[in-house]
Amino acid sequence: MEEYQKEMKGLALKLIGLMLGSLGLNYEDVKWLKPKNSSRPQTVLQLNSYPVCPDPTRAMGLAPHTDSSLLTLLNQSSISGLQVLVDGIRWVPAHPIPGALVVNVGDLMHILSNGQFKSAAHRAVVNEVHHRISMAYFYGPPMDVKISPLIDHNHPLYQPVTWKEYLDYKATHFEKALEVIRTDAQKLYQRTSDDFAFGQWPNCT
Repeated sequence: MEEYQKEMKGLALKLIGLMLGSLGLNYEDVKWLKPKNSSRPQTVLQLNSYPVCPDPTRAMGLAPHTDSSLLTLLNQSSISGLQVLVDGIRWVPAHPIPGALVVNVGDLMHILSNGQFKSAAHRAVVNEVHHRISMAYFYGPPMDVKISPLIDHNHPLYQPVTWKEYLDYKATHFEKALEVIRTDAQKLYQRTSDDFAFGQWPNCT
């Protein structure tokens, strides 16, 4: 596990570097990526287990959500189950590709890029034949570092926020957390339509 996390950390840094480069930025613009003090980027490895379900239509393996991290690297093994929300209206399966990882843009990268890289709404479904296992590696900034848009400084869409603060917003406002910290949040809250199709799902027993 330690070796796997080391490899995922290196890959996450390379991907973030490429993403920053596409925005005209580099590591000097995000100095906490390579800190000289004790404040280090935070990483989490999460193992997920989705048992066989007799009636998959009545259960949800993982409810619709976006990740709060900068990036999430997902190894979903060989069993399908991941679905991604497309155009805010339909769920599309992301079938496993041998030897490939799924890269999810998280909310903090959404903020950092001023909305240029959009966080991906996704969910996991169960099935009645296979027990599915996946490994998600979350990469984020130090908990005390303020994350704010690094491009288009004259028109920032989001207020500065630490990962810890953002997790608190998530706990209270769920998938509306990004809207809460938008600079035009009051205007956005007047909208009547939802961005995501969220619902309550019973457990499969």
